[in-house]
Amino acid sequence: MEAAKKDKTSPKKKLADKPLTATMEDYLEAIYDLDQDKKVVRVKDIAKRLDVKMPTVTSALKTLNERGMVHYEKYEYVELTTEGSAVGHEMHRRHRLLLKFLTDILKIDHQVADEEACKMEHALSLSTLERLADFMAFIQDCPRAGESWLEHFDTYRTSGNKPQACASCTEQFSCEEIGGQRPSGVAQPKPVIKRKVSGKGGAPAGRKRSKNP
Repeated sequence: MEAAKKDKTSPKKKLADKPLTATMEDYLEAIYDLDQDKKVVRVKDIAKRLDVKMPTVTSALKTLNERGMVHYEKYEYVELTTEGSAVGHEMHRRHRLLLKFLTDILKIDHQVADEEACKMEHALSLSTLERLADFMAFIQDCPRAGESWLEHFDTYRTSGNKPQACASCTEQFSCEEIGGQRPSGVAQPKPVIKRKVSGKGGAPAGRKRSKNP
């Protein structure tokens, strides 16, 4: 049997190919945010931002430096590489989007929302995040949603009572009967009429149309 071929991939290349951990992404996001506020980023700035000890930051920076995400030498300033900046920017974008959703849409306390956004930003796929962004834009742009819609949601969330505007809207829609009985509080569907339309060959076709459009 032939001896297995030696893997000639360098240790540094192997390390760079491994996915970033959530902690690494947090560091890159913190450095990115600090870089937007300051001209230089120091180890003590990162430690304060992430509420960790400076030796912990130094150890993390060493790993990120080996992975080509930062430029760092002991006692020097910290700089993101092009790749590290791209990751930091993406994590910043994710965090801001999730924070806005949690605070503006779900009305969650800002501090709690900030902590939750930190956890969520690492788990959601890009496609899910973009879908969430589209949903938020739709709420703001749709004439049947907007600020009043969010106010109705807040009323429902805090009191458990359905706003009158929502109750009126619900009555316009029908639903299937469940177990031979309609669910409590759901209005009886409005009657519909059928209108025959001649198709090709004279075969009649039926289409239901609401009595009141």
